[in-house]
Amino acid sequence: MAWFFTEHEINGEQYAISGENAKHISKVLRMKIGESLTLVTPNTVQCSCKITNINSDCVTVDVLSKMPCENEPDVFVTLYQALPKGDKMEYIIQKCVELGVSRIVPVISARCVSRPDSKSLAKKRERWQKIALQAAMQSRRGIIPQVCDCVSFNSAAELSAQNEKTVIFYEMGGQSVKTILSDRPKTVGMFIGSEGGFEAGEVEKVISVGGVAATLGRRILRAETAPLAALSIIMYQTDNF
Repeated sequence: MAWFFTEHEINGEQYAISGENAKHISKVLRMKIGESLTLVTPNTVQCSCKITNINSDCVTVDVLSKMPCENEPDVFVTLYQALPKGDKMEYIIQKCVELGVSRIVPVISARCVSRPDSKSLAKKRERWQKIALQAAMQSRRGIIPQVCDCVSFNSAAELSAQNEKTVIFYEMGGQSVKTILSDRPKTVGMFIGSEGGFEAGEVEKVISVGGVAATLGRRILRAETAPLAALSIIMYQTDNF
């Protein structure tokens, strides 16, 4: 069943879908009157709907039932991702949204080769957020994970102090994720490096604000593989798989 997010809550028994969603329903999916779709509201209410009228500008649906969306993990994971080269960030965002990440913070670390200017970053962030939306629709998420503005490493470290647990994955070793998450925190931050990894001083910075260095094993993973492996481990260790 087609899956869409609404900008507003749905209070009545009918709802009008407009904008890009209406175009996608009518022009791309070519859905017809009588077909069913699902709408998810900002407060994660999942609405089963049936199309009653359709054109390229507006799709009207009857709301048949409502229920809380139960597709979200019960742990809120923020990915602090040092910018990789090329378009790898797009792949990372897409797959991490599918795996259950809640927020993504792009980071400029000391060893980042990719250092776009502010104008380029603004355009990239807009594209990254669209990728997050598309991945959330495809994987039937209850929320659209936020892609935040790109920040410096020190700023990211300070922001991470709000998490119950923050893990920085370091190629020089650290504790196992199983040990770090043994008390089942509800908010987890994870730092993943770019192709060059993290400098020792960056790891020390995260530790100084309450974070813990962790390992992903003896093998060195590619920049686009590491966040997927790390997030999968976190979801498994918190019983969200």
